[in-house]
Amino acid sequence: MIFDAARRAFGNLFAAESRSVLWKSLGLTILVLIGLWFSIRAVFIWLALPWFDSLFPGMPEWAGWMSFVFAILAGIGLALALALLISPVTAIIASLFLDDVAEVIERNDYPNDRPGTAMPLREAIPSSLKFFGVVIVGNCVALLLLLVPGVNLIAFFLVNGYLLGREFFEFAAMRFRTPADARAFRSKHGTTVFMAGLVIAAFLAVPFLNLLTPLFAASLMVHLHKSVSARDPSFSNQLSR
Repeated sequence: MIFDAARRAFGNLFAAESRSVLWKSLGLTILVLIGLWFSIRAVFIWLALPWFDSLFPGMPEWAGWMSFVFAILAGIGLALALALLISPVTAIIASLFLDDVAEVIERNDYPNDRPGTAMPLREAIPSSLKFFGVVIVGNCVALLLLLVPGVNLIAFFLVNGYLLGREFFEFAAMRFRTPADARAFRSKHGTTVFMAGLVIAAFLAVPFLNLLTPLFAASLMVHLHKSVSARDPSFSNQLSR
């Protein structure tokens, strides 16, 4: 069930019907990351150059090699800062298109089912902020744990598997259920949701492909929610949106 949902979700990413959403999300993400790169670089130069000039007034010849080392370290620092921002930036941009992705999948893959309903704005804003915070916290914790020998890779998958699985499944469920019912339904099928979250974490670990993680995760969980709901005898009694 999970691997079938993942296979279909990957196919949905590049399907003709969702290709426009893919390119819009990816294009905006890249533009924002480029803008952040130049902004961080400008701020770094503005803060660091006066300090460097005061440390080496007149820039003596013997300090030339230190400026070279400083430039290398600065480049590494900027790259790390941008790497930390990739996940939250991707999450923010992709969150604008998650309902579009879900609507395409529901219309094309489940034409005989009742379509889901996007969350009202008053519910969507707090939910998006919560989702954004979860992505940031999850990835910061995972990145810190990557520095701890023996638990790094395992921690990365466990943290992201749990947090991302939970949030994206609830997103798919809340198109058909109230937030409270969606959380209860997710909790009831927690093991399945967590296993699907591990698949999302594996996708997140692939460089460049991870820019598409939110769209892939949303697609996967739309399929998974459909499958789990169909197998749950109480499904018809729990629809509440």
